[in-house]
Amino acid sequence: MTSTVPNAVEHADEQQPPITMFGPDFPYAYDDFLAHPAGIGQVPATEHGTEVAVIGGGLSGIVAAYELMKMGLKPVVYEADRIGGRLRTVGFDGCDPSLTAEMGAMRFPPSSTALQHYIDLVGLETRPFPNPLAEATPSTVVDLKGEPHYAETMADLPQVYRDVADAWARCLEEGADFSDMNRALRERDVPRIREIWSRLVEKLDNQTFYGFLCESEAFRSFRHREIFGQVGFGTGGWDTDFPNSILEILRVVYTEADDHHRGIVGGSQQLPLRLWEREPEKIVHWPYGTSLKSLHVDGEPRPAVTRLGRTAGNGITVTDARGDIRTYRAAVFTAQSWMLLSKIDCDDSLFPIDHWTAIERTHYMESSKLFVPVDRPFWLDKDEETGRDVMSMTLTDRMTRGTYLLDNGPDRPAVICLSYTWCDDSLKWLPLSANERMEVMLKSLGEIYPKVDIRKHVIGNPVTVSWENEPYFMGAFKANLPGHYRYQRRLFTHFMQDRLPEDKRGIFLAGDDISWTAGWAEGAVQTALNAVWGVMHQLGGATDPTNPGPGDLYDEIAPVELPED
Repeated sequence: MTSTVPNAVEHADEQQPPITMFGPDFPYAYDDFLAHPAGIGQVPATEHGTEVAVIGGGLSGIVAAYELMKMGLKPVVYEADRIGGRLRTVGFDGCDPSLTAEMGAMRFPPSSTALQHYIDLVGLETRPFPNPLAEATPSTVVDLKGEPHYAETMADLPQVYRDVADAWARCLEEGADFSDMNRALRERDVPRIREIWSRLVEKLDNQTFYGFLCESEAFRSFRHREIFGQVGFGTGGWDTDFPNSILEILRVVYTEADDHHRGIVGGSQQLPLRLWEREPEKIVHWPYGTSLKSLHVDGEPRPAVTRLGRTAGNGITVTDARGDIRTYRAAVFTAQSWMLLSKIDCDDSLFPIDHWTAIERTHYMESSKLFVPVDRPFWLDKDEETGRDVMSMTLTDRMTRGTYLLDNGPDRPAVICLSYTWCDDSLKWLPLSANERMEVMLKSLGEIYPKVDIRKHVIGNPVTVSWENEPYFMGAFKANLPGHYRYQRRLFTHFMQDRLPEDKRGIFLAGDDISWTAGWAEGAVQTALNAVWGVMHQLGGATDPTNPGPGDLYDEIAPVELPED
């Protein structure tokens, strides 16, 4: 079991193929597309060497650039900050370099199979992430209303927690056909997926997560709803998502996105950095030994984009922070979409007006973390009176909310994520410095673990992030509110540009906030591949008939379209 509130359905047949995180909105098998020996497509030889702007050097931008390069095109990557985006791994000044903190994405489900393709490609290792009650987690403490409960398995928690787990299972089954959809996704039964999801989208688009719980007979108890919000499922509490669309939550549970998480050994930012330097074995036009790094002057991306416009012939003209102006026949925009409203001076003609509306309506979640380095994994010491671990992975309704213990082996320096919070809980930390935050967190944890002196084990300064305060992000990730389905559909399907007027083509949106599975690196990869297909198609290229791309199959699997009137 990997969560305090387990999956609604336990899978009896462990021989079933693992679910893939393509999700119910667009059930395309990106993992099969990437693994096919024919490759993901090609452009005419006359287009080889054509420059394509890629704006944003996060995972989506680097994946898009890497695949465009393999086709023989010349991606020109622009990055305002650092390669990696929300895959951001940092160290601690003066400490062992092996000690790292994941300021953004830090845990990835096995269902992220397109992401796993690139993790394997660059030779990274993963290991189980210590979520609440996960097999890799020695112990978990759930502390609500000043009452802590120590648990090594779900069975160790009081009965009320199991009641809440049962209520969530019944709620999903009765209100969202959970087992039927889960089975259809596992079997890749596209007609059945579309049949179930079409009905649910129409029924639930206007419903909040909390409203969905309240309408369930299983959650008629406020106490159960309160505990569920604070403890949740998989990674912990979900009450910060209560105002969001229930469709967002269903995408997570259907695809098992919150289960069996793994972390990347050495840090997730290695993935885009290694792709940046990787020399593909199979590459068109460019000589063997070419990499994205080698295609850029001094091996660095171009600086921040300050202006985007359209010029004669439907070119996309890009001005960067150095004042350099270049025009491209195609561009891929992977940065946070609000940048198009604030940091970048944009022509209105870049997108149709309804796409601008969708960008403006995008709702972002705030998020903060704080990490400290410690001398060793002291939490594995045993309390002489109880025989229990002296400290545990902690879920609480106190200010810290979630505390994660990350060790590198016995007696080696380790890291504690003292706090991981969202939305209002994140905003509470915003005025405080890293050291001020640490003081509040240590006080809060001291009330749960009065016998433990955490401070004496700290060997370096804390590091922190509040994503809502990051100038090139202004939030952790997109999360649709009720009624936002139509907006998300416009953004996700933007890569299908034959449906757009000619003067609105040529720039392709990608990134996890364009994806249906926002907040997950898988969504960044999938939308990057959509954009690559779009650029290839615009430049007269095509996929191999034996390996149709997402655009080739679009009419068969297009997201449900709700009426606008």
